Amino acid sequence: MVLGSMAPRRRWLLLGLAALAVVALIAAGAVVITRLTGDNKPGGAPVGGSPTPSPVGTPTPSPSGPPPGADITGPLNLLLVGVDTRVSVPGWEPHSDAVLVLHVPKGLDRAYLFSLPRDLLVDIPAFPKAGYKGGKTKLTHAMSFGSRVPGKPKQPSTAQGYELLRSTVSGYTGLRIDAGAVLTFNGFDRLVDTLGGVDIYVDQRVESLHRRPDGKYRESAPGGYKGPQQVYEKGERHLNGWQALDYARQRYITGGDYARQRHQQQLIRAMTRKILDEGLARQPERVDQVVSALGDTLVYVGGRKIVDIAYALSGLPENRFTLVGLPGSGVGKGSAYRGEQLTTEGRKFLTELRAGRADAYLAAHPKLVVKN
Repeated sequence: MVLGSMAPRRRWLLLGLAALAVVALIAAGAVVITRLTGDNKPGGAPVGGSPTPSPVGTPTPSPSGPPPGADITGPLNLLLVGVDTRVSVPGWEPHSDAVLVLHVPKGLDRAYLFSLPRDLLVDIPAFPKAGYKGGKTKLTHAMSFGSRVPGKPKQPSTAQGYELLRSTVSGYTGLRIDAGAVLTFNGFDRLVDTLGGVDIYVDQRVESLHRRPDGKYRESAPGGYKGPQQVYEKGERHLNGWQALDYARQRYITGGDYARQRHQQQLIRAMTRKILDEGLARQPERVDQVVSALGDTLVYVGGRKIVDIAYALSGLPENRFTLVGLPGSGVGKGSAYRGEQLTTEGRKFLTELRAGRADAYLAAHPKLVVKN
């Protein structure tokens, strides 16, 4: 996600959202799910090399015809990405600060949402389209390496970068990615405000590194920022757009980046709950407001119409939407930090998820389920 042109340009946290820094992911995930639960507008530019999405359009099935997406039975894997594009910096390559995967098993009666650390050490495959030869490095770099357009060093392609990120995530998780979406920081902020804000349980005291209590950005200073800080106290809170993004962005807190990932996921669930409770998927005029607010800050990528996926998932019970936190640890020698790796427990979840045994595994490892 991208900060405003006058704002500090630090990566969030993961959804960085940087997190999407928050939170990207979260951020990103929440917005994407919004689109997936109801949209009647074209979905944006397709990713190079992937099937070209057909126009979304409002469905007009005949009385006797099947509803949109009736043939979608699952499993479905959706990749939700929060991106720092820093549009005010010419030629800035997009970085995936928030990477989330939504897995919906066959039957479409439940779903699992989990984040992958932006600094996760992964094998990024060769990508001739961008002149990348492949290598083992941090997951966030897949988007930037893939976005490079030969002969156009100042014109990176976010959609092309997504293509390499998608391949990398698929290779690491063993999951086929059916569709996805890329969201910028501005897009998340706009989405939350268009929804009228969100209600979320703040599970720990969080001091903002970036914002003042009035929402303005703190002044840059040697080694960081200076001035009063916005503080999110523990408890039930109603957050507007900038507050939601800011809260989900913070990673210099107890729990670090893994706490940020948890907050991103909680925010996505809060947004999803509001979307479902208000029945936005069935209100074309409200969907128009959301889509118009997002503008070009969201890119949908996939082979099916968004409306097909939206209707296919419209019966998903909110209480069967499980947030999963995958534990990890730093990798390196001495003080040389290379990145993150999932623990054996975290990697095993991916194995059980592919095998259709996620519920049993989570029952045996309850600490992986994100509460609130």
